[in-house]
Amino acid sequence: MRIFLAGATGVIGIRLLPLMLANGHVVAAMTRTRAKLAGLQAAGVTPVLCDVFDQDALCAAVRDFRPDIVVHQVTDLPDRIDDLDEFLPRNNRVRSEGTRNLLAAAQAANSSAFVAQSIAWRTGPGTGPILDAHENSVIAAGGAVLRYGLLYGPETFFEKEAPPHPRVHVDDAARRTTPFLAARSGIFNITEDDTAT
Repeated sequence: MRIFLAGATGVIGIRLLPLMLANGHVVAAMTRTRAKLAGLQAAGVTPVLCDVFDQDALCAAVRDFRPDIVVHQVTDLPDRIDDLDEFLPRNNRVRSEGTRNLLAAAQAANSSAFVAQSIAWRTGPGTGPILDAHENSVIAAGGAVLRYGLLYGPETFFEKEAPPHPRVHVDDAARRTTPFLAARSGIFNITEDDTAT
């Protein structure tokens, strides 16, 4: 299968890449950071430099690759949880404008499936109408929404201790994402407490 992975250098994306390659998929890995292109190429994928907010360039990149599936793992989050409030407007833009652009690109490329990340907790910062619209647009397009629990483990906000439920170890989150690369539609929880809803 040909997979276009947007957000390939995020905490889940970097773990998904080797799993996708091990399963024999051909992967285009998108990043907005030029310095990360060489590492993606060395990993054995087609590196794509693009910004999720540049709809024309994004549509062209996805059309050129001709993926069977587009996987949306893009976020705009800080390295430190203490800075989260400052980044929430940017992450909300990813969920609104970024999701619209990726869905348009998938449609332009005639991709048969679309998978997007979301969150399993439904209250607090980063939830509300924008998150609902993000999920609803993916479902309306026949895609799959993966609601991850709070991620913990290396390179997450919770490197040394597990957060409260709902939660999931970041390596487990990536491993449990791979079955959804088959064309499935719906909303699915990926937490320590759930396998699917």
